[in-house]
Amino acid sequence: MKTKIFNINNIVRENVKGLSPYSSARDEYVSDGSKMVFLDANENPFETGVNRYPDPHQRRLKEVLAERKGVSSQQLLLGNGSDEVLDLIFRAFCEPKEDNIISLPPTYGMYKVLAGINNIENREVLLTKDFEPNVSEILGIADDHSKLLFLCSPNNPTGNSFSNASIRELLDNFNGLVVIDEAYIDFSSEKSWITELPNYPNLVVTQTLSKAYGMAGIRLGICYASEEIISVLNKIKPPYNVNELTQQRALKRVLDVNAVNGEVSDILTEREALIAVLSQIDFVEKIYPSDANFILAKVDDATKRYNQLLKKGIVVRNRTTQPLCENTLRFTVGTKEENKILISALQNITTI
Repeated sequence: MKTKIFNINNIVRENVKGLSPYSSARDEYVSDGSKMVFLDANENPFETGVNRYPDPHQRRLKEVLAERKGVSSQQLLLGNGSDEVLDLIFRAFCEPKEDNIISLPPTYGMYKVLAGINNIENREVLLTKDFEPNVSEILGIADDHSKLLFLCSPNNPTGNSFSNASIRELLDNFNGLVVIDEAYIDFSSEKSWITELPNYPNLVVTQTLSKAYGMAGIRLGICYASEEIISVLNKIKPPYNVNELTQQRALKRVLDVNAVNGEVSDILTEREALIAVLSQIDFVEKIYPSDANFILAKVDDATKRYNQLLKKGIVVRNRTTQPLCENTLRFTVGTKEENKILISALQNITTI
């Protein structure tokens, strides 16, 4: 495959191009493991386990992730959750009041929120009725100031993965960065777009430890891209944006491959079982295909059914206000025990 010609300098903000990143004490001296007396960072010298600043570049964790994904550690940026990663992308490449991004509702709501925070126009192109990108409309609405295109695949809240053909067409023809949010990729039979990074210099892939890895509480988001793109993002990231405790817990979890794979397998089994039961519930009108750890279902009256479940002590997500999602509920796949409780509640809810 011929690699797309793409010049990163054409989309980096002018003030970022000449920016020198903050140099922390741990940037100037990197420990080689030998016993040293550290008197350079104005830290409290008394040992608490976290009295020292963390590695600002998360080197060990990046090494493991890079090896796992088949990329260079220079192609990774780690952040305080995916939201920080996405915000850094906005701030590096989008000029406030001038540039725009394109998002595809119904989708993850933070793209729109971050556009508003950064004073960037958000051009919305609805997905088709099959929850696929409307490629011709996306490319038609894009202009010279369209810096970012967000593709959430598998998509939230619809649960489906976008077609490879549509994504390739957008990568080939969109002149800004194509950001593929793969928060749910571990539950999908589709392969990650990380493998396509050598072929598409305008491709950015974001992932997270919040879903399949069960680490939502530690806030760890991951960005995979070319070394050039990551270098730009490193210029503007806070020096110690990923704390020591997060790095330790993330590394331990990432190395525990068997446990993670086992939990993902259990979730997929429970997903199929839950789909089978939902299809038998009288007020469920349609179940959408899912490549994620949740199921989107169309019901007769989403608000009514949401409140009925709430009274039974079960919290699901009412997505009826989202475009193309009228009267839909989103069910996260829980443990076998939690799903039994949900199934019992659904079967005992009156249809009147």
